[in-house]
Amino acid sequence: MSQSPNKNDRDWTEEIAVAGSELVDRAKKLVAEGNVRRLIIRRPNGESLLEIPLTAGVAVGGAVTIMAPVLAALGALAALLSEFKVEVIRSDRLIEDSDNRPLDKE
Repeated sequence: MSQSPNKNDRDWTEEIAVAGSELVDRAKKLVAEGNVRRLIIRRPNGESLLEIPLTAGVAVGGAVTIMAPVLAALGALAALLSEFKVEVIRSDRLIEDSDNRPLDKE
């Protein structure tokens, strides 16, 4: 079964500078937003430290619970460095049911 490209699929990237002490809280907030597909934690020089893929459609509470080990790793990284860049890849994907009718994202 193949998937055809959907004209409603749009991804975009943003980069956020985050202090080490705020890294875990910021990651939790981004996961809770629901439209984040991937988080990439980088050093200020751009070197990638950790890439976190997120599954679309995972319930917010479940996503934070599943992310607990990753959040612990982020806490350890935050203790080592004082500043990070977080690259956030977001999706504005239209969610559809089996009859291809748009569903409410809420």
